[in-house]
Amino acid sequence: MSPKRNTAQSAAAGWKRNPERSNLFWLRVMTWISLRLGRRVARVVLYAIAAYFLAFAPTARQMSRGYLRRVLKLASPAAVGWRHLFRHFLSFASVIHDRVYLVNERFDLFDIRIHNQALIDKIVADGKGAFLIGAHMGSFEVLRAIGRKQPGLRVAMAMYEENARKLNAALGAINPGARQDVIALGHIDSMIRVNELLARGTVVGMMGDRSLGNDETLAVDFLGDPAELPLGPFRMAAILKRPVLFMIGIYLGGNRYDIHFEPLADFSTPAQARGRALAVQDAMTRYAALMEQNCCRAPYNWFNFFDFWQPRVTPQAGPSTGIK
Repeated sequence: MSPKRNTAQSAAAGWKRNPERSNLFWLRVMTWISLRLGRRVARVVLYAIAAYFLAFAPTARQMSRGYLRRVLKLASPAAVGWRHLFRHFLSFASVIHDRVYLVNERFDLFDIRIHNQALIDKIVADGKGAFLIGAHMGSFEVLRAIGRKQPGLRVAMAMYEENARKLNAALGAINPGARQDVIALGHIDSMIRVNELLARGTVVGMMGDRSLGNDETLAVDFLGDPAELPLGPFRMAAILKRPVLFMIGIYLGGNRYDIHFEPLADFSTPAQARGRALAVQDAMTRYAALMEQNCCRAPYNWFNFFDFWQPRVTPQAGPSTGIK
């Protein structure tokens, strides 16, 4: 597999251009209801929210149907019924809603189970920093529950600038004291800031399943078809020579979450440029396999509501970009 510029930029970046339906005022209202009336009462509202988006978000509905057809191994998108779609939308609304409680450290409301915790324990004990590469699947916020049990765990997020701004705004609306370290990618000093945090033993989290559309990508097999994944997160880990863990917080319904850690790659050992290129490709292939495994385990947990499987466009003849 060779890296390429994503020539289907407008479609691949559709998630970024979609208008934000969330409103900070209503987020504050929902936060007030949730914290004053309790999670059980507030969850009743989620059914109305899921039904609303199911009815009035045709693009998201179409993309949900395409994904569910693949993961549920159905014959055609038409075989994906309304109950499948509603369950997908409801899972998304539930995870977003639970962020209110997780950001406010109401971990007592949840049954959170951690698998392979020894992997993250070792990272913290080493004190050399590492990358956590997750996906838009389940909840990344449940990682806060580990931080409560393990005070030495410091987590920062590296993400695109627009997302960094939205995340801080959302966290501020939920809990003004809950803002976290967020590094906006795309700046000259972005990698320097990430490296400084890693040197202090911080774990840097990134999402590996979404690009801006003009990123260099690599085609990997995901749920039976090629999908273009951004090289950036894996290339950064390779350049900064840090170990990488896969992390996913799967929502199991009710108040139950399962956090899974898996080894993804270890770039901390010296490597020649070509060896590093192969290591990055291997890491991305393993990442896609782990993502697929977890999608099949919890099919309603993946929340990429855009056209993820773009048809491959043959690039114009020219020199290979390569993985530097």
